Amino acid sequence: MSYGQICSLSLLGTFHLSAVDEFILLGVSDQPWLELLLFVFILICYILTLLGNVTIIVISQLDPRLHTPMYFFLSNLSFLDLCYSSCLSLLLLVTLLSARKSISWAGCMVQLFIALALGISECMLLAVMAYDRYAAVCHPLRYMTIMSRPLCLLMALGSWLGGLAISLAQTMMTMQLPLCGQNLIDHFFCDQPALIKLACVDTSFMETELFLISVLVLVVPVSLILVSYSYIGVAVLRIRSAEGRRKTFNTCASHLAVVSLFFGTAIYVYLQPQSRSEIKIISLFYTLVTPMLNPLIYTLRNKEVHRALRKVLGITPTTKAWG
Repeated sequence: MSYGQICSLSLLGTFHLSAVDEFILLGVSDQPWLELLLFVFILICYILTLLGNVTIIVISQLDPRLHTPMYFFLSNLSFLDLCYSSCLSLLLLVTLLSARKSISWAGCMVQLFIALALGISECMLLAVMAYDRYAAVCHPLRYMTIMSRPLCLLMALGSWLGGLAISLAQTMMTMQLPLCGQNLIDHFFCDQPALIKLACVDTSFMETELFLISVLVLVVPVSLILVSYSYIGVAVLRIRSAEGRRKTFNTCASHLAVVSLFFGTAIYVYLQPQSRSEIKIISLFYTLVTPMLNPLIYTLRNKEVHRALRKVLGITPTTKAWG
């Protein structure tokens, strides 16, 4: 039976063909000592992710000086990272401590949909943030006009809806795969490549489609980001003030660091052959570690955030706000 024929089946019929009520997440179950280390590591990452991202969201709302497009997008990124990390970390923590590391078929599909939607949305949002930096550095006098509130809302909404739409299509295709009773997922969570491996039909078409989607949501945003920063680099070199160059460089370097961490590991996982065991370990980096590091990267050398943190309980006089 070809994949095209499988896709024509109804969802109910497909579920019957799969004959799977639950999945077993293998993770590193053959190494109990490593499970304990991972549990502690993931718990620490999740706590720091909560503290860091909630702090950014709160101070961005409380300090009027941070009511700018940059911090609007940064707050969106923080909220997205909170959801992304919670979607995967909480179940993973429970699974690592459980003797039977199972997840229901429905639960697996829900996790797949949410994780894909949030991951794809983050790819798009990082590209949007690169454009925001381009407008700020290359067109400073027209920045507030270019990055108007309606445009920022539209770009943020587009990132979220784009992620939801692509994730829905990918999840529906995955749900239609007949598994013929195979339910052992060699991963920590329900990931599309790992689920495709369980199918008992020829999946070459779907693997090609997944590769093309990965190029669309990973390579294309990275390319747009690199183009934006090539213009930014030229503009920075033209700044006469050493202090101005340093401030601009610090702001843009933080965004590039986030891009490198997130896209670098994601591209390695989704655009490389999936037969190597280290893939599942590396996937923890862009799903759990990057959301934890984002607040630190964006705030470590950011004086505006430092001032806001020191005065988070008070309202300071506003500068020119975003309008």
